[in-house]
Amino acid sequence: MKIAIAQLNYHIGNFDGNLQKMLKATAEAKSKGADLIVFGELATCGYPPRDFLEFRDFIRLADESIDQLREASVGIGIAVGSPTINPVVEGKDLHNSVFLLYNQEILHVQHKTLLPTYDVFDEYRYFEPANKHKTVMFKGKRIALTVCEDLWNVGNLNPLYKVCPMDMMMPEKPDLIINVSASPFDYNHAAERIEVLRENVKRYNIPLFYSNNIGAQTEIIFDGGSLIFSPDGQVYDEMPYFVEEIRYYQLEDVMKGGYRREQAKEKITLIHDAIILGLKDYFGKLGLKKAILGLSGGIDSAITTVMAVRALGKENVRVVLMPSPFSSSHSVEDAKALAENLGIRYDIIPIKDPYESFLKTLEGVLEGKPFDVTEENIQARCRAIILMAISNKHGNILLNTTNKSEFAVGYGTLYGDLAGGLSVLGDIYKTEIYLLADYINKDEKIIPENSINKPPSAELRPNQKDSDSLPEYHILDPILYMYIERRLGPQEIIDMGYDEALVRRILKLVNISEFKRHQTAPVLRVSPKAFGVGRRMPIVGKYLS
Repeated sequence: MKIAIAQLNYHIGNFDGNLQKMLKATAEAKSKGADLIVFGELATCGYPPRDFLEFRDFIRLADESIDQLREASVGIGIAVGSPTINPVVEGKDLHNSVFLLYNQEILHVQHKTLLPTYDVFDEYRYFEPANKHKTVMFKGKRIALTVCEDLWNVGNLNPLYKVCPMDMMMPEKPDLIINVSASPFDYNHAAERIEVLRENVKRYNIPLFYSNNIGAQTEIIFDGGSLIFSPDGQVYDEMPYFVEEIRYYQLEDVMKGGYRREQAKEKITLIHDAIILGLKDYFGKLGLKKAILGLSGGIDSAITTVMAVRALGKENVRVVLMPSPFSSSHSVEDAKALAENLGIRYDIIPIKDPYESFLKTLEGVLEGKPFDVTEENIQARCRAIILMAISNKHGNILLNTTNKSEFAVGYGTLYGDLAGGLSVLGDIYKTEIYLLADYINKDEKIIPENSINKPPSAELRPNQKDSDSLPEYHILDPILYMYIERRLGPQEIIDMGYDEALVRRILKLVNISEFKRHQTAPVLRVSPKAFGVGRRMPIVGKYLS
């Protein structure tokens, strides 16, 4: 049996686009003699469709896609994920299902059993779990069809679930496992995914064909990395990350094992490539082309600019240098040098005049009080007004350049430097930012050394440095990581040797800044715990405040 794994980039709600992509792949696979082609989870409608699933017309369009794929299944089997209506009165209205289509018939439909409801997942909001687990015979081989999370409770060891779907299918003695998946990216997940799938294969001693989606759906990025396992528990092949591809496998060869190919999993490389894909798909799937951002001469805006150019092309990226009365001359020169290195358009618009105009307008209500964060924020908001004016007039979407360290502790101005349509670096800590800069400069010096080496500063008051308001980033970031990613409480972090007053101060800053994060752009997710849909905190919570 020749099996094609189609690792494709789907678009939520773009039924025609998704369908045409799958029909093209099916025709190609058929021409190459494939017996079966495997697509991804909810491939007809894209994942995660969220509350679109509450529209019956949305489900009707998914059903129509299945009908057209069924018509195209002459001489080739098609495994594809799609939502289906639950015919039973009790429970949720829908199932998350995988179809096996062949010779214009629906040979089998298996519903997903394990419905993740954690982090970015919210499947139990929409779907009813399966209560039947059957295999299907196809061309002399018995197949266990599964959907994504259904392989994540090997031997009932996952405390989130009470059922192991594969254990319930094994009495029928399947010859292979096929899994259609939409497994989101984070920089640890590819390695974790391999180990979970390996445990399945070792437990059941049959080969596994695992097809994962690629592409970004706003903040959630899917990396692909589809996997083929031989019955001995070894990876036969791992497909590339972040690209669409179709690969073909002879079941008999996979059964024998021997071929071994895994992708490299270097953290910063993965983050870099994920951000590029996130930017491409955010713009491409929204029908947008042009980006704009403020280029300060610092490392964050420099990296954001490089990423935008790599994702969108230099002709579609525009930057604005907006020195304040407190900006150093080298900041402007560093920003100009980067723009010239990249060959992009830049404008220099000093904010001295609008800043002073605001101060004069507000003179009476500010009542002569000393310079403080008020004046700093006015400068940041002057910059946002300039950027948004160009955005509105010329259709350039504003990119936000705030990193995760700043975002976490509220070190940013609401409606100022926190403005933007998409947060590019909001899931990357400052200490990781430096590693990303080194990666970008590994072959040629694109980002000026001074942008990397100088002390971080917002340059909104004389001789300002980030460390005036925050601990040094090499101290701050580990504490943030323990609290945000690992969800450790203050005493647990203090017990690790960190200063108690510092820990409590930092965690308080994180919590009281929640209102800012609720009003800012979606953050491209690259870590196991990003700000946004996967981290739901109350704004008015008292914890640590």
